[in-house]
Amino acid sequence: MASRKAFVGLAAVAAATLLLTSCAAGGDSSGGSDEVKGDITFLTNRTDLETDGTWDEYVEEFEKANPDVTVKVEAITNYEDDVKTRLSTPNGYGDVLLIPNGVAPDQYADFFEPLGDAADLADTYRFLAPKTVDGTQYGIALGGNANGVLYNTQVFADAGITDLPTTPEDFLKDLEAVKANGVTPLYTNYKDGWPLGGQWTNIIGAVTADPTAQTVMAHDEAPWTEGTDIYALDSLLFDAVHDGLTEADPLTTNWEQSKGDFAAGKIGAMVLGSWAISQFQAAATDAGVDPGVVGFMPFPTNVDGQQYATIAGDYFLGVNKNSSKKAAAEAWMNWLIEDSGFTDTQGMISAVSAADLPANLSGLSDSGVELLEIAAAPAGEESLFSDTADTSQVDVWGNIYRQKLIDIARGQADGDKKSFFSQLNEQWGAAVDELAQ
Repeated sequence: MASRKAFVGLAAVAAATLLLTSCAAGGDSSGGSDEVKGDITFLTNRTDLETDGTWDEYVEEFEKANPDVTVKVEAITNYEDDVKTRLSTPNGYGDVLLIPNGVAPDQYADFFEPLGDAADLADTYRFLAPKTVDGTQYGIALGGNANGVLYNTQVFADAGITDLPTTPEDFLKDLEAVKANGVTPLYTNYKDGWPLGGQWTNIIGAVTADPTAQTVMAHDEAPWTEGTDIYALDSLLFDAVHDGLTEADPLTTNWEQSKGDFAAGKIGAMVLGSWAISQFQAAATDAGVDPGVVGFMPFPTNVDGQQYATIAGDYFLGVNKNSSKKAAAEAWMNWLIEDSGFTDTQGMISAVSAADLPANLSGLSDSGVELLEIAAAPAGEESLFSDTADTSQVDVWGNIYRQKLIDIARGQADGDKKSFFSQLNEQWGAAVDELAQ
C-alpha cells in the first residue's frame, strides 16, 4: 500500500495540521508554549509495538523532523482502568493519549484540549462523531476498523464450508461443522473480558443497516427484542455458547495465546475488529503458517440480501488540556495520523477520508459488502447511548453483562435467554425513562 502522502494532498495535510495546532494554541489556558518543542509523554495500549521496537522507530523518525521535541512512549497493559484512574491527576495522564472509552462525552472538556470545529474537520477526517460534543472535536482516530468476524480460512475449508454465512443460523451450522473436526468453533476470550465489549457493540448498525442504530437503541425501552441489532448480536453469542460451540472452559481463555492457537488451526473464529488482522497474521508468520489463513467477514446477517459492516474509529488521540507542551503534543498527534504510516502497517482504515481502504479489507469490497459508518448523534444526545448504559448498569462497552450471558448460556448461572433479555430490557427501559425526564 502506498504511503500516507500518496493519498492526501500536502495542502490538505498542512491545512488540517494548522487548524489543529492553532486551535490548541488558542485554547491553551495553562500557559503552554506555542512552540513545537519540549519533552512529551504519549500513552498507548499497544504494548506489542513497544516490545517489537515499532514505537522506537516512530519516535526516531518523528524526532528527526522535530529535533526540539523528545517523545516518551508509555505502553500500558491494563489501559482502560489505569488511565481512567490517572485522569484524576491533571498532569498524570501524559500529553497525548488514547482517550479511554469509559470517559463520557460530557467529560471530554474536563480532560482534553478542543481540537477545532467538527464541521471544519469533517472535510478531512472520518470517524469524528464519537468525540464530538456541541460541535467541538476532542479526539481524532489514530485509525479505524471494520467490525465483524475473524475466521481461519483453512479451518473453514477443512470443514467443507465453501460460502461464508449470511445469517446467524448458517453461521451456527458452520460452527457445528468446525466442531466436528475437533476445532474450537468460536472463541469468546471470556477471561480477558475486553473482547466481549466494544468488539461486539461496535457491530450495532450492521444488522439493520442503520447508521443511527446506537441512537435508536438509546431511545428504545426494550432493545433486547427480536429485530434489533443488540438482540441479534447477543442471541448469536448466547446460542453459540448454549450449543457448545465455544471454548470448553471460558475461565481459562488467554488473549495472547489465542493468536497462536488461531494460526495453528485450533480456533475457527472470533468476533473482532479488523485491527486484529495484522496481529493474527504476524502470529501465523511466527508459527510458520501462511498468513492467508486469517480471513475477515461481516457479522452473519443481511438486509434483503445485502450485507453490511460497520466502520468506526478505534482509539482516538487526544491532548491533555493541562499539558504545558500542547504544540509539541499536537505535532506528534498529527504526525501519527498523517505521516507515520501507522494505519498502513497495521492494516487499519485511515482517519483521513481521502485514503484508500487497507488491502486486508479488499475481500469485503470484492464480495459486495457495504461499509457503514456510524452516524453522529443529534445535538445534545452525543453521550446518550453511553449515559443510558451507565444509568442502566448494562455495560455495553464492557464485559460484565456478556460474561453473565455466557454463564447463563453454559448453565453456570440462573436463568435462560428469555429471562436474561427481559432483565436487560427492564434495566435499560428504566434508564431510558429516567433520562427522558
